[in-house]
Amino acid sequence: MTDNVAEYWRQELDALRRNLEKVIQGKSDCIDLLLTAFLADGSVLMEDVPGVGKTTLAKALAKSIALPFNRVQFTPDLLPADILGGSIYNPVSGGFDFRKGPVFCSILLADEINRASPRTQSALLEAMSEHQATIEGRCHVLPAPFLVLATQNPIEFHGTYPLPEAQLDRFLLQMSLGYPTPEKEVGILYSQVVQHPLEEIEPVMTAETARQMQEQVRRVKVERSVAQYMVALMEKTRQEPRLKLGASPRGSLMLFRACQSAAFLCGRDYVLPDDARRLAPWVLAHRLTLSSKSKYSGASKRDIVQDILGQVPVPV
Repeated sequence: MTDNVAEYWRQELDALRRNLEKVIQGKSDCIDLLLTAFLADGSVLMEDVPGVGKTTLAKALAKSIALPFNRVQFTPDLLPADILGGSIYNPVSGGFDFRKGPVFCSILLADEINRASPRTQSALLEAMSEHQATIEGRCHVLPAPFLVLATQNPIEFHGTYPLPEAQLDRFLLQMSLGYPTPEKEVGILYSQVVQHPLEEIEPVMTAETARQMQEQVRRVKVERSVAQYMVALMEKTRQEPRLKLGASPRGSLMLFRACQSAAFLCGRDYVLPDDARRLAPWVLAHRLTLSSKSKYSGASKRDIVQDILGQVPVPV
C-alpha cells in the first residue's frame, strides 16, 4: 500500500473505532477483535454472561456501516425455517411465494445460540462457511459483507446445548467482553441518563468501503516462514496429549486470514509472527477438544494454546 492509501484506510478505521467506543466503553481490545473478524470475512462467537453489551456491540457495528441487521433469539422451539425462510402459500395467486428468513442480511446476531437444538444450530453452517443458504433445493447467495455474531451463555448454565465441533470450527474467533471496570461502569450509567448512546451514532462508513477493505486484507503479504509457523502450531495441537481433537486445516486458514486482518488494522501490508502469537488463543481455543482426563482435571484450552506457543520456535 502507498502512504496515501494507507492513510485513507487508517482514517476510515479510526472513525469506525471511535463510533464503536462511544457505545462500548473501555473495551478497545474487544472492538479490535470484532473488526479483525469482520475484515477477515469471518464470524464471531461471544461466550459471556448476560448484560455486558454483546447485542449492543453488534447493533453498533451494523449502524456504523449502515448495514442491514437482523437478530434471532434462539430458543428450544426455534426451527431452521425460522432462520432461513421458506415458501408461504399465497391465496391470491394460488401458489407459493418464497419468504426470506432473517439470515438474509449483512450482520446477523444469533442471540443465545446454544439454547436452540443442534438441528437449528446447524442451519447456520452453510451461511457461515460459504455465505449462501440452500433452501428447498435452491441456492441463495447472501449479501456481502456478511457476518454472524453468535452469543452463548456459559455451557454450565441450565437449558443449553453445547455447539457441535463442526459449528465451532466455522467461527473465526471466540471472544468475551467481560465486566467493565467500576469506573467505566459508572460512565455507562451516566451515558444513558437521557438516551442510549446507540441512538446517537451515525454511519461513518459505507458497505462498499467495507467490502473494499476486505479485499485489501486479502492482499496483505504473508511470508512463507510465517505461514509455516502457523501450520506448526496446528500440528502441535494435533500431537498434544491433553487434547482429544486438535485444530483442523480450516483453523490454519482462519488464523492466516485473521493475521492478515490484524496487520491491516495496524496499518501494515505484511504479517508478523507476533500477529499469529497474539491471535492464536482467540482463533484456536474454541476449536480444540479436551481429553476426558484433561476435562475433569480442570485444564483450560486457552492455557494449552499458550503452552504450545512456548514450544514452537518463532521464525526470525
